[in-house]
Amino acid sequence: MKSVCAVAIMTIALTGCALKPLTQGYDGGASCSATPDKEHELNLNLARQMVDEGRLYAALANLQGMAQDAPEVRLAEAKIMRKIGRPEAQALYQSLAGTCLAGAGEHGLGQLAVASGDTEEGLQRMQTAARMMPTDAQVRNDLGVVLMHLGRTDEARFEFLTAIELSRADTLPALNLTALMFYENKWQEAGELASRFSLSADQVREAEARARELRGNSSAPVQLGDNNAGQPKAVAGLQQAAVQIEQGVE
Repeated sequence: MKSVCAVAIMTIALTGCALKPLTQGYDGGASCSATPDKEHELNLNLARQMVDEGRLYAALANLQGMAQDAPEVRLAEAKIMRKIGRPEAQALYQSLAGTCLAGAGEHGLGQLAVASGDTEEGLQRMQTAARMMPTDAQVRNDLGVVLMHLGRTDEARFEFLTAIELSRADTLPALNLTALMFYENKWQEAGELASRFSLSADQVREAEARARELRGNSSAPVQLGDNNAGQPKAVAGLQQAAVQIEQGVE
């Protein structure tokens, strides 16, 4: 009986530790200008590698063993918490206010707001993040996505073009801009974009699907009809062009 009670007490104690808020006891965060020691940097890189491998829970466990006053550790934890749907993500992002990663915190809070259906708050957070980190391609791309869903297409185009030039190796902003061209029935421009950025056939189909979803969204301010006689042929031709690009056919 004593053994059972001891196990029960230990289980409660461990559960209590697991549920302890990760943001408890923060003093505002260490300065980002401070040079991290080699062990800290090694552990952080190890956690990032685990994330790249899809081992999110293992990465989180490693991060939780690191000093929680480091803003970059809290940011890494927040990103994982958001991906696995844990509510702790919000407090972690909020804890970055006043640190050198405050912009990343606003970006994360914007992502959470959009995921919960609060597009207006998401837009405000993304705009704040873009002001704080104007050269971050992911922030500019995400802001463009929110603007596109709100029907503010000119502003969305500006953000996508900015993201494309900031990170030419990333095809996601180009894919989103292609979706915007589809959304506006600008088939020729969409084809030119797909060719210029070597989008695959699957990416072209994804862009067209995103545009179709936007048209079917009753809350979107801009409504475009699906009864475009030239649309199926244009889409098929664009997909064929993407296949040729992918296969190296001139």
